[in-house]
Amino acid sequence: MISGNLFMRKYLPVYILIISSVLISAPVIHAEEKPAITLRSSYSDLSLLSVQSMHNISIRKMDEWGFYGHSTIRHNYEKRFINGDGVVIDHATGLMWHPSGSSDYMRWNNTDNWIRSLNYKGYAGYKDWRLPTLDEAVSLLESSRKNGGPYIDPVFNGEQWGIWTGDKHGSRGVWSVYFSLGNVRWNVKNRYVRPVRSLK
Repeated sequence: MISGNLFMRKYLPVYILIISSVLISAPVIHAEEKPAITLRSSYSDLSLLSVQSMHNISIRKMDEWGFYGHSTIRHNYEKRFINGDGVVIDHATGLMWHPSGSSDYMRWNNTDNWIRSLNYKGYAGYKDWRLPTLDEAVSLLESSRKNGGPYIDPVFNGEQWGIWTGDKHGSRGVWSVYFSLGNVRWNVKNRYVRPVRSLK
């Protein structure tokens, strides 16, 4: 019969090795890495009906260009600075947003150059910034004006009254989100750029 001390000296290293290998191989899942809601991240050609039937929204009023409404997502925003650059992380959707975006509004055809420049600089250490999809942009719409400003959480800069998405409405236009009035529409000429990236 092996004494307790001898057993510990003989088998403890093997036991530690087995437990360590199990712990190392087990996936570590953090709550912030697994979003509660996954939004569409690839661009599409969206009809008026499909936009008015989107998930995670509450519509106050429909019109011929889109709708007035807000997101029903319960956000978990966190403002951070990475390499001196500000970002807003939404742990509910797994998205990282630029807190403001472009300082000037522009036509949709000019948005590629603005995004390309941001990626060339490696804003916040990343080079995969892009225009949001309409699903992603609509997720920012709040149900009421915040601090007398637009329909967007004050963690974001409120000067960007409307932002472009990467989604089109056939040959007629491009979908955008308008924070000043809390609506979504396609027949616009100028908007700001608020880029986003998916957390990985």
